[in-house]
Amino acid sequence: MSQKVTEITEELVTPILESMDLELVDIEYVKEGKNWFLRVYIDSEDGVDIEECGKVSEQLSEELDRVDPISQAYFLEVSSPGVERPLKKESDFQKAIGKHVYVKTYEQIDGQKEFEGTLTSFDGTELKIDIRIKTRTKTITIPYEKVASSRLAVSF
Repeated sequence: MSQKVTEITEELVTPILESMDLELVDIEYVKEGKNWFLRVYIDSEDGVDIEECGKVSEQLSEELDRVDPISQAYFLEVSSPGVERPLKKESDFQKAIGKHVYVKTYEQIDGQKEFEGTLTSFDGTELKIDIRIKTRTKTITIPYEKVASSRLAVSF
């Protein structure tokens, strides 16, 4: 059910975002407590502001009302993914080269499943992350197919 809702939402929101020169980051359709939430995360090279989120929400809401893919009541939320933006597509990894990232893998690599450091390269099949261990830097190579989840990370 929720996958079908996210697929229909993606079809509906894509032309809206393209017309505004914005990009779709992610869509979630989740139940929290007794309420359902349809969350659409958008971004652009310059970031997004509340006004752009409002315009997308208004237009998407009209399209969702027209197509009516969701039978129960739900809340529509359109927002920026924030500073810890998820990395979902290959293009997200390309844009994140040189940035601080957090990556979780399906299986252990060098004895661990969680990595945080600077993404130094991504060639479509593997990523390289420079991890700081006290005063030295170690490069970890992670096969792309072993990435369970990843996001930009705030570094201090």
